[in-house]
Amino acid sequence: MFHSTTDRLIEYWRSRAIDGGAPTREAVSPADFADIAPRVFMLGRTYSGAYPFRLAGEFVTDLHGRDLRGLNVLALWDAHDRAMLKSALENARRRPEPIVASADAKNEAGAVGVEVLFAPLQRSTGERDRFLGLYQPLGLTHTLMGAPVRSLALRSLHRAGGAAETPRLRLATLDGRPIS
Repeated sequence: MFHSTTDRLIEYWRSRAIDGGAPTREAVSPADFADIAPRVFMLGRTYSGAYPFRLAGEFVTDLHGRDLRGLNVLALWDAHDRAMLKSALENARRRPEPIVASADAKNEAGAVGVEVLFAPLQRSTGERDRFLGLYQPLGLTHTLMGAPVRSLALRSLHRAGGAAETPRLRLATLDGRPIS
């Protein structure tokens, strides 16, 4: 469903999750995914609606053409998409599961599709105040002609499922005989 790199980081998140919750920040080691580190970022959460960048890989900062530290991630998105993304981030905190935003990264030269992963992290106290993230381009970024992305336009949001969430097979019976 998602790009293989997005799936890889989701599986990494799941492997570090605690009892169906989110992994702790300490359980995540960038050395475990060093090859994709330029596309990875870390957000904090000051309060609902304020998600400042704490760290951003080189690809992410180059794509936006600036240092993102301290900038609220919502400021990068089209104004009409911010409320939906904020709601999704808050839901991901309450029910710890990664979310993936399918979006268009746009500038004057054009646009390129991207998946943006947001996976909640928690402190040892259980407070979920961070997000591990990933920018995964779905097309060639050279179509942007080297100019910085001015905004991200949301196409869709998808839940990636929590650590404890696994598909279950359910069988039904008709007159005592199993049917599928």
